[in-house]
Amino acid sequence: MNLLKEINLYLNTLGLNSKKFLLSVKGIPAFLKNHSRFKALLKVNNSEFSISKIYPCLDDRFQSAGDISLHYFFQDLFVAQRIYLNNPQKHVDIGSRLDGFVSHVASFREIEVLDIRKIDYVISNVKFVQADITSEDFINHNYCDSVSCLHVIEHLGLGRYGDNLDVNGHLKGLDNIYKLLKAGGKFYFSTPIGRQRIEYNAHRVFSVRYLLNLFEGKYRIDIFSFIDDNNLLHENVQLNNDIINSNCGCSFGCGIFEMTKL
Repeated sequence: MNLLKEINLYLNTLGLNSKKFLLSVKGIPAFLKNHSRFKALLKVNNSEFSISKIYPCLDDRFQSAGDISLHYFFQDLFVAQRIYLNNPQKHVDIGSRLDGFVSHVASFREIEVLDIRKIDYVISNVKFVQADITSEDFINHNYCDSVSCLHVIEHLGLGRYGDNLDVNGHLKGLDNIYKLLKAGGKFYFSTPIGRQRIEYNAHRVFSVRYLLNLFEGKYRIDIFSFIDDNNLLHENVQLNNDIINSNCGCSFGCGIFEMTKL
């Protein structure tokens, strides 16, 4: 990571978006010019509207037509489509993105969501349960035939979301998910892949080999896909030694597993 990217990362962590700031400054002249012109057009056209307040949106003209967030857009859409095709009896999600994956699934079926943080909304087709998936008291065994956990496991035990510090938090979470799922049920799982490490307190990054060792004897891998460092989705990839040993050629990619519990 070069110095500029590192500075931008820490500024973003503090809620300061340097790119947005620079583009906003660039957009000031056009905003002032258009504001003056639009006021004149309102007057000339005897419009029934008037400008009641100034609400500058300065950088939108320089952005693309839509923003595809790193990993989340493709993984959420891809896994939601897989659940639609497989049509389980009962689907439970563990902590995945509410305004992406969960909303996709809720558009066509009921989904139960477990998260350590509370949700303050009532959402059609979404049942929310506040729970800690790493807890030793987790008792929902053989509860459902379908589970998703997307971009979540890497956070468990790092304290980022108010959870307890636990170096084995990811292992405890995976163990409880295994217990939650019925034999023959589907597990949809994603997490960052690359050189194995912790970037505290954001997340862990797992090697593909490490993940495969965790799943061996517990799951059959039906489909493996991944999102590369350029945020491009590669669907249904054959897991050979080259792919495994190179972590799909990723430094910070996203591995997506569809698996069946043995």
